[in-house]
Amino acid sequence: MMFLFSGSHSGKEKDKEHGVMEFETLLKEAEKGLVVRTDSRKVQDGECFVAMPGTAVRGLDYIPSALDNGARYIVAPESARDLVAPVVEEKALAVYVENPAIALGELARAHFHLTDRDVKLVGITGTNGKTTTSYIIEHLLASAGLKVGVLGTVNYRWPGFQIEASLTTPDCWMIHELIFNMKKADVDVVLMEVSSHALEQYRVAGLDFNAGVFTNLTQDHLDYHGDMETYFRAKAKLFKDYPTETKTNISNYNDPYGRILLAECPNSIGYGIGEISTVRQEVGDRDMIQGRIASMDGQGIELETTYKGKSWTIHSPLIGAFNAMNLMAAQAVGLQLGLNCKDMRSLKDFPGVPGRLERVMNDHGLDVFVDFAHTPDALENVQHTLKSLNFKRLITLFGCGGDRDRTKRPIMGQAVARYADVAVLTSDNPRSEDPTMIMDDIRPGLAGTPQVIEHPDRKTAIAMALKEMKPGDVLLVAGRGHEPNQKINGEIIPFLDTEVTAQLLEEMYS
Repeated sequence: MMFLFSGSHSGKEKDKEHGVMEFETLLKEAEKGLVVRTDSRKVQDGECFVAMPGTAVRGLDYIPSALDNGARYIVAPESARDLVAPVVEEKALAVYVENPAIALGELARAHFHLTDRDVKLVGITGTNGKTTTSYIIEHLLASAGLKVGVLGTVNYRWPGFQIEASLTTPDCWMIHELIFNMKKADVDVVLMEVSSHALEQYRVAGLDFNAGVFTNLTQDHLDYHGDMETYFRAKAKLFKDYPTETKTNISNYNDPYGRILLAECPNSIGYGIGEISTVRQEVGDRDMIQGRIASMDGQGIELETTYKGKSWTIHSPLIGAFNAMNLMAAQAVGLQLGLNCKDMRSLKDFPGVPGRLERVMNDHGLDVFVDFAHTPDALENVQHTLKSLNFKRLITLFGCGGDRDRTKRPIMGQAVARYADVAVLTSDNPRSEDPTMIMDDIRPGLAGTPQVIEHPDRKTAIAMALKEMKPGDVLLVAGRGHEPNQKINGEIIPFLDTEVTAQLLEEMYS
């Protein structure tokens, strides 16, 4: 992936006189080990500071701080040359580029010698299913004898190493550093969940993807992107802005946005459930990996798959049609990375994902599941799944995050109203907002729900939901899944839904 930087321009001799360095020269310094920072507080003598673009926080405003800490090089946007030059003066060498965020990726690529790494990189994007799909692919590849690294929502990990994830997709320099360390550990394939924010902010700049996977697109993050089309175009960057000759684009043909990507992107392969004749009318002559759900119950899924004239059947303990889609995506990736249909047998041993329809084990005969569903579509899918398993009543406990898209709050309520016999309305991660105000936004969507229970304290609400359960009921604790903490008024409070729910069960029955 090549980018043009406006630091390469005429008048080089004049620039040198005024303390300006060419970007290509800075790249050579990065190759030799120059450390690059985006936080001026961490800059040390002789290092490089990149003034990253931003709205609330602008890197340009922190150039004086970086200089005070000993920065030798300052990377700034060409458009701000007149503003930056007087500040830098003779204190450091300035490097002017079109986009500092992209420049950071190229510097990281040079520093960590990306081109020397013999490791395959798979990016997974979409609103729902990224984490589960990455776990399934990891299991599939590891069972085939490959060493796998994962950068995901839950954690960043590879054999012998694991740290909790701070972001779904970490910052650009950290991504390159993690992949560098994976390569040192002889990792064969890196699986990366790629968020729309990360794509919009160029956090994956400097990377060459061997494959991109699109799971689906439903309403989420509109507080950031504004509308669905802008949200989709951010996701599409993974497939359009990071081209390599051998890259494969793998898209869900059941999703309308997935079909757009299949039609628009070269080297595309579709995956999904059901007939493909009408799909071909939209996307043209693309390879398709076609699935059919042979059976599905509370014990798992039997899934028939067909690709290039071959058919096979897999058995999985996962439940729900949405998990059938995740299994299809994982198989599509496996096949593109050289696995064959016999390798798919290992899916029968995949145990599941933390916080994704995770059963809360107990000795009291109660069916309680924790799930990360925090979008209307995800909440619809998981409730539909539990409803199809013939429980007597579905009790759904949920809320919405604070300081996020307010428009989806009543829609979340509507999703619960369509399925739940009992809705338990509570807080999620209120952050700086009043939980009761968030609940007020949700409440109109719950019109028509047979029974609604409310409490702004999540632990109290879970206890109330457990007390409401009768034999044959199922309780869904939705919205937070694997997240280990709640954020309330600037405080981070330990709160893992599975642990809190298990603890309350023990207290109730002790």
